[in-house]
Amino acid sequence: MKGLYSILLLIASNVFMTLAWYGHLKFSEHKKLATIGLFGVILISWGLAFFEYCLQVPANRLGFKEHGGPFSLLELKVIQEVITLIVFIIFSLVMFKNETFRMNHLIGMGFLVLAVYFIFKK
Repeated sequence: MKGLYSILLLIASNVFMTLAWYGHLKFSEHKKLATIGLFGVILISWGLAFFEYCLQVPANRLGFKEHGGPFSLLELKVIQEVITLIVFIIFSLVMFKNETFRMNHLIGMGFLVLAVYFIFKK
C-alpha cells in the first residue's frame, strides 16, 4: 500500500507543481489577476509550490525502500517524471486549448514508458 500512497501523493504534488509553474500564464484572462506584477506572480506560485512540497516529501519518504517503501531512489525519480509529464499534458490540453498534442509528443511519451520498463526490469 505504501507504493500506491506514494504514487497518489506524487500525482497530487504534480498538480500543484504544474499550477505553480504554468498556471500564472493564464492570469491575463482574469481582470484582477492580470494586474498582478511579476513579484506577485512569484509569491502566488511559491504559495502553490509549498503545497507541492507538503505532498512530495511524504510521497518520497513513503515510497523509498530505506523507509519501508517498495521503490529505489531511481525508481521514485522515474515515476515522478512520468507523472509530471502526464499531469502536464492533461493540464495543457485543458487549460491551453491552442496547444496541440502531436505524434512526436506521443512517441516521446512512449520512450518515457520504456524508460520506466527498463528502470524496473530486474
